Amino acid sequence: MGFADQRFNVNLSILFTELPLLERPAAAAAAGFTAVELWWPWIDSPTPERSELDALGKAIEDAGVRLTGLNFYAGRLPGPDRGALSVPGEESERFRANVEVAADFARSLGCTALNALYGNRVEGVDPAEQDALALENLALAARAADRIGAILLIEALNRPESPLYPLVSAPAAVGIVDQVNQATGLGNARFLMDLYHLSMNGEDLPSVIERYAAKTGHVQIADNPGRGAPGTGSLPLEDLLDRLRKAGYDGWVGLEYKPGDRPSAQAFDWLPREARAAR
Repeated sequence: MGFADQRFNVNLSILFTELPLLERPAAAAAAGFTAVELWWPWIDSPTPERSELDALGKAIEDAGVRLTGLNFYAGRLPGPDRGALSVPGEESERFRANVEVAADFARSLGCTALNALYGNRVEGVDPAEQDALALENLALAARAADRIGAILLIEALNRPESPLYPLVSAPAAVGIVDQVNQATGLGNARFLMDLYHLSMNGEDLPSVIERYAAKTGHVQIADNPGRGAPGTGSLPLEDLLDRLRKAGYDGWVGLEYKPGDRPSAQAFDWLPREARAAR
């Protein structure tokens, strides 16, 4: 097994960011990839103009790549925010306004995975109030995802980089997955296993894989330390992905790493070109 046996997609919100958004799908295709994923591209607008949505959709289709994952509106990301759905007031309303927009955009491109970042704790607000709001909004998102035949992803981040984010372990994120599935009865909420974030938290990654592969809907990777390409740090990513395959995970592996001081197109030398196109 090994890297050549995985199905990779490129996250266009962290790679190829030296290019305008509409040029990134074609750049990924030129690098040999056939699938991409995105954070919500319009950080200031949960409901962008139809012309903006159509332009991005056309850029993806014209490049001949498939959109396999999309985040719901998550506030300023990259930036200080880590989601909006548990933040009372305006941000929660912005998330709700985005749910159908994001789902419709995903449906138009055949995308079947939608990621909902939980949001930071807010000073002066009872965490229980935030958690109740989060469950309500996640159930709304799960139902929207179900209508388009998609799964809802819930992600654990890492405490050093996201100290106000409450889901900073695999068990914490999987616990929310279980709550959402219980609340909706749909069973379409899944764990987003980001091996970089979990490693930053000091988790036992082989144990996480063994325990939670069956509840995992998507995997993302970057090496650690540094959040660079595989081989730039010390994580045994090839072995970990092999473990995931042997545990039954056969989904996408998102490349969500920083290219470093070089153009993104040069940040894939660890992966033979013939292994980049999804099989």
